[in-house]
Amino acid sequence: MTSAGWFALAIVSVGSLCYATASILQGVGARRSVGTAQTMAHPLYLAGIFFDILAWVGAMIALQTLAVYVVESILAGSLAFTVLGARVVLGSRLRRRDSVAVAVTILSLTSLAFSAGPQHAVHTTNELRFALCGAAAAMVLVGYGAAKVNAPGGVIAACAGLSLGGAALVGRSLPIPEGASGGQVALALLTEPLVAALLVFAGTGMTLYAHALQHGDVGPVTAIHWTAEVMAPSIVAVVFLGDTVREGWLLPAGIACALTVGAAVVLATAPATHATHVETPAEPVPAGPAALPPHAPRHALAAPPLPVLPQPTGERIIWWGPPPIWRPPDRGRPVDPTYRALALPAAAAPRFVWAAPPRRR
Repeated sequence: MTSAGWFALAIVSVGSLCYATASILQGVGARRSVGTAQTMAHPLYLAGIFFDILAWVGAMIALQTLAVYVVESILAGSLAFTVLGARVVLGSRLRRRDSVAVAVTILSLTSLAFSAGPQHAVHTTNELRFALCGAAAAMVLVGYGAAKVNAPGGVIAACAGLSLGGAALVGRSLPIPEGASGGQVALALLTEPLVAALLVFAGTGMTLYAHALQHGDVGPVTAIHWTAEVMAPSIVAVVFLGDTVREGWLLPAGIACALTVGAAVVLATAPATHATHVETPAEPVPAGPAALPPHAPRHALAAPPLPVLPQPTGERIIWWGPPPIWRPPDRGRPVDPTYRALALPAAAAPRFVWAAPPRRR
């Protein structure tokens, strides 16, 4: 491997650490806040988003020199650093198989680093541009349709992995003019259709992954996501983009790639992985003792709340000529037959004439 290859390998390794750091920071930020809005505005959560962006930019730079299978496998290895970091920072439990998976990940990534041969620049043709842009549009439609019909979280996670894997393929195919100045490179990227496909792939993948985490378990969703993101684009890059393996390292590279994915599947079910994906439910409505004011008496804590009874309507006195006619209010109960005449219309109701008592003379 050339010096440029080792430099790109260092960049993507730092990106893997950035992904792990972002997961831990976002987990801590979610634990220290209540509600989705407060979590998204927490400084630690925002710092995690910054590390996510930094890792993604580093991966796009590394894809100009390294093969897709190397970059994607190293990024999948970020789960090992996440588990170790969550064990130290969040105090999560580390199972025995998690420790084995971390060791397997480190050995597999080391084998992949030595198996990566010198990669040639991809000849980006118009047919390749059309295929990648069409794939980006297709993933938008497929992902939207899966979310619309409430597909299982695993299906949506697979779509998310394929979308982010498509972003890796675009990053590998993105033509960067050699020896050009910064302004010329920026102008070339602004006029390149693959940049739009890159943004569409990345936005679709991140949105679908968040949707999958909301509708499925963290472990299976993460495992399916990384499996789809590593395996599918790696095969496409070897077949269509000309990614090569160092001579004599084809079998070790394949085994190392498969072991990395397998270790990621195991680590996705680790308690530490669940600790870094803290859900933020809506704030519950206070009830019981929490709803009482601070100055409430002590005996009110155990007293059940009193029901609120409807206020009875006032009696009505209808003036019909000289004597008043009294009618009781409607209380929603059946009228006694004795007083049924009182419920008749005013015109049909009998009149009760009040007469003064006789006075003694």
